[in-house]
Amino acid sequence: MSRKSTFAVFFGNRGFFPTSLQAAARREMCEALERLGHEALMLDEDATRHGAVETPEEGRVYADFLRRHEGQFQGVILCLPNFGDETGAVAALEDAGVPILVQAYTDELDKMSPALRRDSFCGKLSVMDVFHQYGVKFTAVPPHTVHPATEDFARQVDYFDRMCRATAALRRMTVGAIGARTTPFKTVRIDELALQRHGITTETVDLSRVFERVRELDAESAAVRAKAEKLRGAADWGGAPPEALPMLSRLGVVLDQYVEELHLDAIALRCWTEIQEQLKVSPCVLMGEMNDRGVSAACEMDVGNAVVMHALAAASGRPAICLDWNNNYADQQDKCILFHCGPAPWSLMTGKGRIAAHAILDNALPPGCSFGCNTGRIMPMEMTFGSMLTRDGRLEFYLGEGRLTDDPIPDDFFGCAAVAEIPNLQGCLQTIGYAGHRHHVSVAPGHVAAPVREALTRYLGHEVTTV
Repeated sequence: MSRKSTFAVFFGNRGFFPTSLQAAARREMCEALERLGHEALMLDEDATRHGAVETPEEGRVYADFLRRHEGQFQGVILCLPNFGDETGAVAALEDAGVPILVQAYTDELDKMSPALRRDSFCGKLSVMDVFHQYGVKFTAVPPHTVHPATEDFARQVDYFDRMCRATAALRRMTVGAIGARTTPFKTVRIDELALQRHGITTETVDLSRVFERVRELDAESAAVRAKAEKLRGAADWGGAPPEALPMLSRLGVVLDQYVEELHLDAIALRCWTEIQEQLKVSPCVLMGEMNDRGVSAACEMDVGNAVVMHALAAASGRPAICLDWNNNYADQQDKCILFHCGPAPWSLMTGKGRIAAHAILDNALPPGCSFGCNTGRIMPMEMTFGSMLTRDGRLEFYLGEGRLTDDPIPDDFFGCAAVAEIPNLQGCLQTIGYAGHRHHVSVAPGHVAAPVREALTRYLGHEVTTV
C-alpha cells in the first residue's frame, strides 16, 4: 500500500533573530523525520546562508532546488527555527505544486533574551498571512508551535503525510471502466469530462475483449499458475466446482494485464451478469485480491467509488472496500449492515473466506455458474467512509467516520459484511440521500477523514460534506 511521503524541508530565516539556531534545526528535523519513517530532501547547507532562506534571491535558489527534484517529494515542510522572512518564503514556495506544512519552533521561557529568542510563534502567523495574500496554499496543524522531537510534531507529520498521499492520489489518476454500466444501475452514472477536468482519466475496456483474452490465454502459463496458487491459499474452495479456480485465475491475469497496459490506479468492473454467463464465475475474490495489493477495485461499474477508494486507501495506508448501504441492524438507529458479495480485501477479513455461488444471481442464472464470491466477515475496526458524484462539472464528496463492530450477523447472511456503528447514522443517511449520493460507500481502516477532507478541499478544490 501507500509508502510514507518524502518531504522537501525548507528552513526560514530572518537575520534580526539568532541564526545560530539553523544548524540545530537541520539536525533535529532530519533526525525526527527519519525516526518517523520519512525521507527528507534539504538544500545544501552552503547553497545559501546556513542552507536557509531569508531573501527573495535565496528563495529563488530554493525554488530551483525544488524544480531539480520535481516528482521526488509529495510535500514541503516549512520549518521556522526563528521568525523567518515571508517574502523569501513566497519566492521559494509559490510554485511548489505540493502541500506545504508550516511548522514553527517553540520558545523556551528561560531563553527569551534577544540573543536566544526565536519569535517563531509570531513568524508563523506572518508567513500564513503573506501566503494568503499571494494565494499560496498551506496547512497548519495545532499546536501552533512545536519542537520536532515531540509527539505533537509526530502527530502533525502523520496528518500531513496522509493528506499529501490523498492529494497526490487524486491529482493525477487513471481509473479503468471495465465493461459498460448495466442499465438498471443508474445510481453509478458518472461524468467522465468532469473527472478529466480534475486530473482523473477514465480508460474504458469492453467486456467482449476481456472474454476474448481470457479464452486465448494459455491456462498453463506461469502467470495463470501463480494466480491460481495465490487464490487457492486465500479461501476455502471446497464447495466450488473444479473449473472455477482455473477460470478465475485466467480472468485475474487478464485484468492485471489491463492494469499494467493502461497504467490503472483503480478499476470499476461490470461484474454481472455477462461474466457469469460467459465465464461461469463471479469475479469477487479477484477484486479483493486487487484491493489488497493497492489497485482499488469497485463493483458494478461504480467509477466514482473507485476514485474515493483510491483516495481513502492512500490516506489510510491500508486497502479500501466498496460496500452497499444494505440493511438496518434490528432497531439500533446508529447501526447498519454494510455488505457486498465478496470483494473485500483479504487482509481486512476476520479469517479465510469461503468461495461460494452468488446466492442472489443464482435466482436468475443457471446453477453453478456464479462461484467466486468470497463469503466471510470484515474485521472490527475504526473506519472512514465516503463517496463521490459528479454534478454540473463538479466533483462532490461526503466523508464520515465510525467503526465496524463485532456485532453478530446471521450465519445465513450472504457475502462479506460488517455491522457499522456511525454517530447520528439517521441524519447521515438523510444527508446523503437528499444530495443524490450512491447506494455504495467506500470504507477504509482508521479515522482519516480530516486529512482527506483537507486534501479534497484546500488542495484539489472539491466540495465535501461532513456527515
